[in-house]
Amino acid sequence: MEGLVRNTNYRHRVEVCFVPSQYPLYAQDMGIVVVIDVLRATSAMVAAFEHGVDRIIPVSDVEQARPFIGREGYIAAAERDGQVVEGFQYGNSPLAYVGEDLRGKTIVMTTTNGTKAIQLAKGARQLVIGSFLNLTALSEWLLEQDDNILLLCSGWKDKFNLEDSVFAGAVMERLLESDKFGVEEDSSIAAKYMYMAARENYLGILKAAPRRRRIEQLQLLPDVKYCLTPDQSTVIPILRNGELVRMERP
Repeated sequence: MEGLVRNTNYRHRVEVCFVPSQYPLYAQDMGIVVVIDVLRATSAMVAAFEHGVDRIIPVSDVEQARPFIGREGYIAAAERDGQVVEGFQYGNSPLAYVGEDLRGKTIVMTTTNGTKAIQLAKGARQLVIGSFLNLTALSEWLLEQDDNILLLCSGWKDKFNLEDSVFAGAVMERLLESDKFGVEEDSSIAAKYMYMAARENYLGILKAAPRRRRIEQLQLLPDVKYCLTPDQSTVIPILRNGELVRMERP
């Protein structure tokens, strides 16, 4: 473990929560929460902002999103169990927004995991969205902050998943390289080790995962490859008054 936790005189903590149900155990004293749902909600959110969308309204259930189907200026997006909900044109695929001109649009989105995690943590002092797509931009911004940080993995139906945890480990590595941040939770150290095992081949983390068969059945491999390709965007979505907007940075 020596060398992993580089600094014992840190000013702020950075911790990893693997599943949303454990959020209350980690939330105390955490000023910034990074919501992570690599496959695919938070990746779709970053991609949508990268292609010009004005705001994203995360909602808890399908019926909250349904009234926005066909409404001018809005895109209604709903996903359950990896598939677009019947009656909707959009689910949680980031590729649905690539190549689109989304300027002036608002997305109303509900997903199986990611939007639920956002609703859970919406009371945080700051809530931002993380994905491999904005890994470097997000990490650099976090390094500038003077606050404790919680990396909240959305998981899969409140169960642990690999991709969110590996991403959390990637952020951990960058923050722990500074003298500013340290860890106190075993989950945070575990995330760092998972990242160290996967960093040479992010796509390889799914090869042994039982969910790979489902991904192949749903023909989601193009989405997966896109979601696991780092640094396609410098956008950091941030929650303001219940809506995600593009963070304005100097």
